[in-house]
Amino acid sequence: MSVPETAGGRTPQEVIAAALRRERTRAGLSLTEVARRAGIAKSTLSQLESGSGNPSIETLWALCVALGIPFSGLLDPPQPTVQVIRAGEGPVLGSSQADYHATVLAASRPGSPRDVYRITAEPGGRRVSDPHQRGVVEHVVLGAGRALVGPVDAPVELHPGDYICYPGDLPHVFTALAPGTWAVMVSDYP
Repeated sequence: MSVPETAGGRTPQEVIAAALRRERTRAGLSLTEVARRAGIAKSTLSQLESGSGNPSIETLWALCVALGIPFSGLLDPPQPTVQVIRAGEGPVLGSSQADYHATVLAASRPGSPRDVYRITAEPGGRRVSDPHQRGVVEHVVLGAGRALVGPVDAPVELHPGDYICYPGDLPHVFTALAPGTWAVMVSDYP
């Protein structure tokens, strides 16, 4: 997958690298401590902070939990007054577990702790998310296809137009059941 540049001319890896360094420094944590908390190798974190790594969604979520920040805090998108992201555009991050991709459409801002994502997924893999920060709630509206979505122990089959809300601070799943499955997901942070 080729990596598009962001509006500022930086690749998503460069934006993530700068955000990781900024947030780790802000938290006063060493590379070793953040890597330990996230359950990843120190060398992996070092590569990500240098902009040379290509992280999966799972690795980025683990780092966000370790740093206590929303997922969008690593993507540092611009905050224009009017923003349009066309279908198929925007920085896309893939999963290491399934044919599952997330594009941040709107990031948290002070006083509005929520991120909005477009999710695309194909059958053949089960995307299990580890728990996010305490109090996170996820909302999903399925746009096309079919998917099993929700808590790992009780996912619900969704059809186009269906909505589900579930605790994001528990293990949860998104499994595409039909080709061309896509959804809009909103993560609310406490």
